[in-house]
Amino acid sequence: MSEDPEIAKIMQKKMEEMLKPKPEPKIEPGIIDLNDTNFDQTISAENPTLVDFWAEWCGPCKSMHPIFESLSKTYPNVKFARVNVDNNQNISTKYAVQSIPTFIMFKSGQIVDKMMGAVGAPGIHMICKKHSS
Repeated sequence: MSEDPEIAKIMQKKMEEMLKPKPEPKIEPGIIDLNDTNFDQTISAENPTLVDFWAEWCGPCKSMHPIFESLSKTYPNVKFARVNVDNNQNISTKYAVQSIPTFIMFKSGQIVDKMMGAVGAPGIHMICKKHSS
């Protein structure tokens, strides 16, 4: 069967669209797990992004998770995200994260604040209030 050249063009275009990498999904409320594929895009937003650098084996990190979770609902204009340092060593190295938990506030891709340790709810409140106005 001989193909109409117009149909062949359409099919070719459709095939190229299907093979293109999909854009990152829209950021939904809640905590975003960051890695090499979505880190730069996430922190480069104009709105502040608070990133929790943590590890599975870190007790203080785990004690901060529920606090981080609940405060993510309190500050809708701050994006809350997490980086597992064991799975993303290049990101933690790039930002000189030497102890965990470390919380880094980014705005438009730049570090605007940083806190280390299990700072509890008062620490998270302070950094979010300071940068969300």
